[in-house]
Amino acid sequence: MQRVLKPLLFIGLSSPLLWLGWQIWIEIQAPTTALGADPGEAIVHFLGEWAIRVLLLAFSISPLRDLLKQPFIARQRRMVGLFAFAYAALHLFAYLFFYIQFEWAALLDDFVERAFITVGIAALVCLLPMAITSTHGWQRRLKRNWQRLHLLVYPAVAFAIIHLYWLTKDGFAEVFVYAIWFALLLTHRFLKR
Repeated sequence: MQRVLKPLLFIGLSSPLLWLGWQIWIEIQAPTTALGADPGEAIVHFLGEWAIRVLLLAFSISPLRDLLKQPFIARQRRMVGLFAFAYAALHLFAYLFFYIQFEWAALLDDFVERAFITVGIAALVCLLPMAITSTHGWQRRLKRNWQRLHLLVYPAVAFAIIHLYWLTKDGFAEVFVYAIWFALLLTHRFLKR
């Protein structure tokens, strides 16, 4: 099962990026046909939505392992977590490219003046050390501290959901679903302890 699950998971987690690449190709050929009137905004939002989804999937792996009683599921957590980080980093990169054209003063202004930018960057900052230390080598070096460091996933998910909530102007159904998903996962962890 492990041999089948890992490639299927990789394909599944990569497919939104492939789809986005296809949409960008169509957009280049015929502007405003694939990504709408503001393609940059569509790309930023698409990457952000997938960052939250994959982050919640990574956070769901331990409960899935427990509920399904399949220990091999836990071995997929690293790949899923790295995909979550990649989507979040691409989301930030797209924001820097399309919204502020890599003007660092504008980023600092947004960071200070817009709370949703502040918590979004805080989520990425929480994910960064987990992505860096995701290898077996770091796990051996950090020993018990490795598990402590990876508890940053809790604030990362919370910050990501708050980021989306503060960014959303209407239609909070998606935010509600993510918040309930996160609450259920927290409840599972609390009950397990």
